[in-house]
Amino acid sequence: MAVIGAGSWGTALAIQLARAGHPVRLWGRDGTHIDSMRNARRNARYLPDAAFPNNLDVTVDMSAALQGARDALIAVPSHVFRSILHEISPRLQPATRIAWATKGFELGSGKLPHQVVSEILQSRAGAVLSGPTFAKEVGAGLPTALTVASRDEHFAKQLALSLTGPNFRAYTQSDIMGVEVGGAVKNVIAIGSGIADGAGFGANTRVALITRGLAEMMRLGVRLGAARETFMGLAGLGDLVLTCTDDQSRNRRFGMALGRGESAAQAQAAIGQVVEGISAAQAVQTVAQRLAVDMPICREIHDIVHAGKPVRAAAQALMSREVRSEIE
Repeated sequence: MAVIGAGSWGTALAIQLARAGHPVRLWGRDGTHIDSMRNARRNARYLPDAAFPNNLDVTVDMSAALQGARDALIAVPSHVFRSILHEISPRLQPATRIAWATKGFELGSGKLPHQVVSEILQSRAGAVLSGPTFAKEVGAGLPTALTVASRDEHFAKQLALSLTGPNFRAYTQSDIMGVEVGGAVKNVIAIGSGIADGAGFGANTRVALITRGLAEMMRLGVRLGAARETFMGLAGLGDLVLTCTDDQSRNRRFGMALGRGESAAQAQAAIGQVVEGISAAQAVQTVAQRLAVDMPICREIHDIVHAGKPVRAAAQALMSREVRSEIE
């Protein structure tokens, strides 16, 4: 197994695959960082407490990482996903299957990861990993569950079994669209949850945002052809609640800083890692407008993050909307 991307999530997945008994090669672009990981047998930058199993190797050589790999798992931020696919494409074996743990609509095109994979790699078997998972807890071996979605039932089952261990459980399903929409929208709602808490709006507001945010997620997903029930699972409600309520979430912490009155630049600098919800807010807004899907919470979060709209003005806009049925 090759894992492409040596950030926190790629490292955690590589560790879990190795713990489950599979030889793993973890690729990263930063040679200094890779040398440090090789020497320390851990990713001191992102997961300092998670030691590497003996069957986990790290490399800066992408061709070496992919050589002979039956499966390649990509775990990179959404804004570099397309470029990584172009980079690995000529290095893949004909039978190599592709999985990814990247979340979010692509800026500009509005495509989800599986659509980008299909465009670049065409008919190659593919699967997405998503669900309520923090890399630090996976690295620590704490009990975790996620979803593996693929149109190839056999591949989904094999990949789920490859990840499964005493403290890690993977479920399978076929609704890639629903799983990916859940992974994209939840980051936007998590910023909103953080904004509300940072502004001192209270628990009532947080739960209302999560619940109505789930409704917006479903609305967009169903419009794109996803199954409604997918959003009540790990990759929908599960991931949404996790990201909105725990301070390990970078999106939530970013939102909390905005709610306290910090600028977007200040908040992002303090976190020091990619905050996926920032670009997701723009991408979700673009897709929702194109499809004429009503997503008022996501729209207000977009306006706070990208247009500098005052938090209380956004809250007032949401609270003063026309009364309507809760059931859609």
